[in-house]
Parts: sequence; structure tokens; C-alpha cells
Amino acid sequence: MSIPFRERNPVPIGAAGLLVIAVLLALAFNVQSLPLVGGGDHYKAAFSEAGGLRDGDDVRIAGVKVGKVTGIDLAGDHVLVDFRITEDVAFGAQTGASVRMKTLLGQKYLALEPAGSGQLKQGSEIPLDRTVSSYDVVNAFTDLAQTAERIDTDQLAKSLDVMATEFKDSPPHVRAALNGLTRLSRTIASRDAELKRLLASAHAVTGTVAERNKALETLIKDADLLMEELNARRDAIHTLFTNTSAMAQQVTALVRENRAELKPALDQLTKVLAVLQKHEKDLNDTIAAMAPFTRMFSNVLGTGRWFDTYIANLTVPVGAPGVKTK
Repeated sequence: MSIPFRERNPVPIGAAGLLVIAVLLALAFNVQSLPLVGGGDHYKAAFSEAGGLRDGDDVRIAGVKVGKVTGIDLAGDHVLVDFRITEDVAFGAQTGASVRMKTLLGQKYLALEPAGSGQLKQGSEIPLDRTVSSYDVVNAFTDLAQTAERIDTDQLAKSLDVMATEFKDSPPHVRAALNGLTRLSRTIASRDAELKRLLASAHAVTGTVAERNKALETLIKDADLLMEELNARRDAIHTLFTNTSAMAQQVTALVRENRAELKPALDQLTKVLAVLQKHEKDLNDTIAAMAPFTRMFSNVLGTGRWFDTYIANLTVPVGAPGVKTK
């Protein structure tokens, strides 16, 4: 004979319910790892350095998102990037990879460059010789300044002059090209000081940008917190407006339902206010005249439950003239 559900022991039923809820929560937080829901082919790519790539960044082919980065680990003298392809795309066995800039604020993504025939086998690793690390703007300007500062412009001008002299019997178009190179080298040599100052300034600017990188990141994070707080306050203000509107509707309905009873009361109140306004001066004079009486009355009753009073000449003081004492 089966026991009715209401008469069963609630402890095992509650425990089973909590277990089911815990399993559902675990599956919800790890939905991307499930075989059917969060599936995809896993690959690896070896880079000389991470270049600002982070876990969760996009994986793109020709600018189209096809997956995401799932892990970045140090493997000896290089970095090993794990990524998963979630879209049905084909790329050859000689596919390369590079780290590229997604936004001006420095966010990166992993770009795949399909090459070769067939399909890259799942779980394969793209080697170092087919990967290119990121190269940001700060490093580019810094290296340009350092490389340009090492150029011997005088020696370059002499070399171009020698080439022009050796090729002076060449055809006219060759001589014209060499003469142009000579003038170019002389122009560069004459502007050597200005170029050095320009490159030094560029180097200083890139250094300042690099130093303020953390400050910029902090500013962006603070702005994100501010936007979250404004969003929360917006919800609170919306709730306040909604409740105020509901209260106004209820008050309006209350007034409409009791308009017949409220109108005579308001009329009487208007008449009372008119009388008070008419006798405002008399009321003020009465209040001013009552002030001494109120003060004396307070003095009389201020010592307890009896009256303090004095009657003059009720008795003759002892020792007064004309009074004999024995």
C-alpha cells in the first residue's frame, strides 16, 4: 500500500530537492563545458609572448567571431594559448595565428589565418613559426625612435654621393634617380638635429603614454563602477516614480469617491478661515493683552497645587507704632 505524499517524511524529500537544485546550478555555471551545449573543437597555439591576450577574448577568422580563448599558460620559453572553435568553419592544416588589436583601448583578439589543404586536426598545436605576437603602437614608436637615432646621416650622405659619382656616366633616367637620392641624403643630413628632436619628443610621448597606462585602466574601471551605480539609481528612481504615480491615482480615486462629503467640509473650512482673516487684528491684540495675565497666573500656580497670594494690611505687624506688647 503506497503512502500518500503529504504523509511521507519531508526530510529525504527536501534533501533530494536541494541536491537537484545544486546539480542544476552547477550545470548552469558550467554550461559552456557541456558536450552538447558548450561544445566545440579545441586547439592550441604557441606564441613568443601573450601580447595582452586574455582568457575569454574572441577568436576570429577574417574578422568574424568563430570561438574564444579558453586559457593562457606559460610553457617554458613561450606562451601556450588554448582556444575553442564554436562555429562550423574550415581552415587548413597549415593555418597560422596572430594576436591583433580589437579596440583602441588595447583589447586584443586571436586571429586565425587559414592556409593549406584539408582541416586542422582537433587538439593540434599551431607552432611558433606560424604565429605572430602583438605589436602595439607604443612599442612601434619606441623602436622607430631608437633605430632612427642610430643612423649615421653623414655617412649615409657620403655613400649616396659616391654612388652618384660612380654612376655619372649612366643613362639619363638613372642619373636623375641618383641625383634625387643625393639631394634627399643632403636634406636629411641638414635636418639631422630637427629629426633627432622630433624622434626624442616621440620617444618621450610614447614613454608618457606607457607610464599612464595603469592610470587609464583605473579610470576605465572607475567609469564602469560609476555607470553601474547610475544604473542602480535609475532603477530606484523608476520605482519611486511608479509608486508615486500609483499613490496619485489612489488619492484621485479617493477624492472622487468622497467628493460629496468633502465639499461641505471644505466650504465650512473656507468660512472659518474668512472669519479668522477678518478678525486677525483683534486676535493679535487679544494675545498681546493676555501676556501679563498669563505670566501672573503662571507665577500663582507655579509652586504646586495651591495659590500663592498676599492680602495687604490683613494683620498688624508686631512692633508697629501704637501696638503695645506685653
